[in-house]
Amino acid sequence: MSDKKSSFKKSRIYVVLFALVTALVFSVLITSAATMLKERQLENMALDKKTNLLEAAGLVPEDKKPTPEDIKQIYDAHIREVHVDPRGRIVETPAGNSLQLYLIHTDQKVQGYIVPISTRGLWGKIHGYLAFEQDGETVAGFSVYSHSETPGLGGEIESNWFQENFEGKKILNASNQLVSVGIAKGKVENLPEKLQDHYVDGISGATLTGRYLSEGLEETLTKYESVSVIFRQKKGSQTNLETILDE
Repeated sequence: MSDKKSSFKKSRIYVVLFALVTALVFSVLITSAATMLKERQLENMALDKKTNLLEAAGLVPEDKKPTPEDIKQIYDAHIREVHVDPRGRIVETPAGNSLQLYLIHTDQKVQGYIVPISTRGLWGKIHGYLAFEQDGETVAGFSVYSHSETPGLGGEIESNWFQENFEGKKILNASNQLVSVGIAKGKVENLPEKLQDHYVDGISGATLTGRYLSEGLEETLTKYESVSVIFRQKKGSQTNLETILDE
């Protein structure tokens, strides 16, 4: 009888030891996998950021799907990341009140700029990029890379039809006052003609998403107005990349 009890105890010990060893092995494997994949994850995040910046700037080829190497080459050739102070001047070391900005350039000549968008949505933050032409008032493109909006409703903010509506819109009214770009409740064509240049078509069933995005765009563009003013003052000039915001 004692032999059976002893054998049973040993079996239980073996089972517990096996479970512990198995858990330890899998923990090591999972940790190792996470560590090895971390670099790949960071690379993918950087690539996604560059892709969305290029999409906002209209620099992603439409005739073919670009490879990661294509994206990197186009980005390095046409996008420069800088930080600016409240006056819109480039600073060497980012400070608490500095703003992130992306300059669009070709052959070292500035063609426009991109501002990052981070605003409230219905269910979470909306993150994207808004690009401008060199005149400092005309929208060149818009892209959304992260949001928590409802698929088929507010989630349409990431669709091509919605983002393409931003191209050519103006952030200044007839009196050269900043009015931003808003999302209409319905079709832009139903608005008074004097407002149509400053709105894009709304999304059916997503009124709150449109309202929050409109508010976020206005708040962001107000912060970056000093940058836009500098570009307006240099409208039409082929300004060098190194001096556009330094003078």
